[in-house]
Amino acid sequence: MKTKYYILLLLSMLSLTACMDKYTETSTVNSPIYMSYETLRSAVKSTSPQTLANPGKIYFKDNYLFVVEKLRGIHILDLTTPANPKNIGFIEVPGCIDLAIKNNILFADSYVDLVAIDVSDISKIKEVNRVKNALAYTVPQINDKYRVKEVDKEKGVVIGWELVTEKRELEYNETPIYPMWDKYYTSNSYAELNAAAGGISGSGFGKGGSMARFGLYDKYLYVVDNSQLTMFDVGTPGSPVNIGKQTVGWSIETMFIYDDHLFFGTTNGMLVYSLNVPTVPAYVSMFSHATSCDPVVIQNGYAYITLRGGQTCHGDINRLDVVKLSSDYKTNQLVGSFNMTKPYGVGIEGNTLFVCDGEAGLKIYNAADKTKITDNLIAAFPGIKTYDVIPVNGYLFMIGEGGFYLYDYSNINDIKQISKIPVTPFYAD
Repeated sequence: MKTKYYILLLLSMLSLTACMDKYTETSTVNSPIYMSYETLRSAVKSTSPQTLANPGKIYFKDNYLFVVEKLRGIHILDLTTPANPKNIGFIEVPGCIDLAIKNNILFADSYVDLVAIDVSDISKIKEVNRVKNALAYTVPQINDKYRVKEVDKEKGVVIGWELVTEKRELEYNETPIYPMWDKYYTSNSYAELNAAAGGISGSGFGKGGSMARFGLYDKYLYVVDNSQLTMFDVGTPGSPVNIGKQTVGWSIETMFIYDDHLFFGTTNGMLVYSLNVPTVPAYVSMFSHATSCDPVVIQNGYAYITLRGGQTCHGDINRLDVVKLSSDYKTNQLVGSFNMTKPYGVGIEGNTLFVCDGEAGLKIYNAADKTKITDNLIAAFPGIKTYDVIPVNGYLFMIGEGGFYLYDYSNINDIKQISKIPVTPFYAD
């Protein structure tokens, strides 16, 4: 009898549970805004000059400076007369962050695609090829106060977010269990994702800044993300071929190519890979440092590394490290460490070292004595929030929050700013 009673009780409880209303949750979420693949792949075009609004990477070749307008495209500046730079055109490339140029072909990222653009005639720029889905599916920075709605890659690329109110049904439980939300594509997004090609390595190449994620070597183009190196054969520049990917580390931020080696700046140190076999870069060594953001440039057996702390970069270290490199790059030693305000890009030409020290401005040092660099300040230009630099034959091209700046340092005792193209926000959206 007792058994029968318990069975009836259990059936009643199950029936009652089945009749209960489902729990619902109403919340504000980040909902993705998509651009279709069809629109993305028909968007590259040359237009009239645009004002700089949100500049990023810079790349110099053949008297032209190419300035990335983050996620929008590329400005073209004519520097034939450095004291009078001219903004002569704009290339619309949705999702562009990085670029590099070989011969007359400009390579740029367009969200998930690599595009090849013929710039042999600046007045008739055109896309000549595209490698689809070659790059990681990445999303813009989000408002992390709210949850993220699931991304549907089939709808296209995510170009932004909108806050929406969403009601979700939850399965009944005595204590409601809220769903777990995946963190989609968290690799550096676009908050600190920066750079162009690092260094010149062969005829026909241009020169980019220190915040590098694109780089050219021999007949290869290398593109690095948070952990993976994607390689392209650009022996025929107008017909790039994706030849594979390779995991090269974690939390990678920048890349510089020098002396047949790849130097990766990561949040924990500098990784060195040999290009003895260009299609299979081989690990050589790692120089570790405190957790921070760090671009790196190399010259004549020394690495110059800026370390930056902050919320995105973690830690509170802000300094310049100088590392002596062994001939085989296996045993590298710190020879100098110097406090900075909040350094970003760095450049070196001869013994002249250029440091973009964030809101502290541009600082220029004589780096002949690697142990006393900050004791040998040549010049300083405060009041400019600086980002990255390219030194070329006595001229310094600098990009910062206020726009593009050009300096003449041919007379090291009389360095002066000779021109500027300011930032003027113009996008209505």
